[in-house]
Amino acid sequence: MDKFPKDLLGAVNKKAGKNISENSIKKIASNVTPSTLQSEAQIRALIKQVSAMANIPVSEETIKEIVNAVKKSGMNLNSLESLVKMMVKK
Repeated sequence: MDKFPKDLLGAVNKKAGKNISENSIKKIASNVTPSTLQSEAQIRALIKQVSAMANIPVSEETIKEIVNAVKKSGMNLNSLESLVKMMVKK
């Protein structure tokens, strides 16, 4: 993810209610590997990291929904943008 789409960054900032920089998102994304999206524990850790960065609490129910959606979809790093879009909708 070389360039984070501005419309998606705007949606993340609107949802967060604060200005999250593109670099902050890229920093988290740079630690995501293909195995991250295969491990429930790592997906949960990623969700919690993003939640903390945005200062938005995420319920256990929502975490379970996101984990299940990621695992069912077989997302890979090429579709990380889709994951972010899904999380913004929550």
